[in-house]
Amino acid sequence: MWPPLPCGDYAGRRPQLDVGVEYEYAVLAHHGAMKLSVDLGWIAVDREIIRGVCPSTYQSYATDVRLYLKPALGHHQLTKLTPQHVQALLNERLAAGLSPRTEQYMRAVLQSALNQAMKWGLVARTVGTLVDPPRSRRPEVQPLMPDQARAFLAAVRGDRLEALFTVALALGLRQGEALAMRWDDVDLDAGTIRIRHTVQKINGQWHFTEPKTARSRRSISMPAASIAALRAHQLRQPDERLAAGSRWQEWGLVFPSSVGTPLDGSNVTHRLQKILARAGLPRQRFHDLHHCCASLLLAQHVPMRVVMEIPGHSQIALTMDTYSHVMPVLRHEAAGLMDAILAATD
Repeated sequence: MWPPLPCGDYAGRRPQLDVGVEYEYAVLAHHGAMKLSVDLGWIAVDREIIRGVCPSTYQSYATDVRLYLKPALGHHQLTKLTPQHVQALLNERLAAGLSPRTEQYMRAVLQSALNQAMKWGLVARTVGTLVDPPRSRRPEVQPLMPDQARAFLAAVRGDRLEALFTVALALGLRQGEALAMRWDDVDLDAGTIRIRHTVQKINGQWHFTEPKTARSRRSISMPAASIAALRAHQLRQPDERLAAGSRWQEWGLVFPSSVGTPLDGSNVTHRLQKILARAGLPRQRFHDLHHCCASLLLAQHVPMRVVMEIPGHSQIALTMDTYSHVMPVLRHEAAGLMDAILAATD
């Protein structure tokens, strides 16, 4: 059992090594995904799923704690943890080949826990803020070009997952969003869909959760190609239910497995890559279809603010940074338009 949050006589008291007495303070870490407990004044790590935390995010943070933070820092007294200890851990992990991005997550988990510890008076400062963060460079997005996107849609024609791939490409859906979509979220007459959930399989169990940000929970207008693909897909589902017989489980999903349950993401990605290879197209992850949608829209001069809303980005700076590869082309075209305007004034 986790004890209550520090209060009353415990408020402001720092953990002390006291034989026969065990103090445990639960320190919430990043988004409440972890708990850092102080046992006899020493850092120990425990994990607990907190309501509202994405299961895959929790699992990722738990891995960071188990593999990196606890082995390297778990033997230090909380009040004697120094920036040098944390910096040594980051340097060691980077030298061992850990990606800067993973180091950022690891540092964020520790920093959030220490911030909470300072609020409770367990430490006087948060040593994580005194450490140089690892440099991280966002990998360049390499989506399908317009002619490749058309070739891809031709290649998926007639496939059982044709509608899934068509909608994902046209609307920029993330895999978890697409696989969690229910028919209740789709209005074919109005030509809109609502993104309200995402689905992930964690330790063999399906978890439906809300998207991480408010902007990820969105309503999207569909192009005609997506509406047509979904209508044809909907007409085929009764035959699949009939073929499955008693094995069918009704989840109300738009893109279920052959027995009605959620599709496994790894199987979907494997299917995608087989189709791409057969069509002679570059290897892509499912998430690259999300990037492809935004890149195609930007290339068609759709305003950045609109492009931001379709894939559900939380900040316009994220959209601009992610799709910076499109900007040189747009800048060149803008220069041409300015030439045309100025030439017209002669």
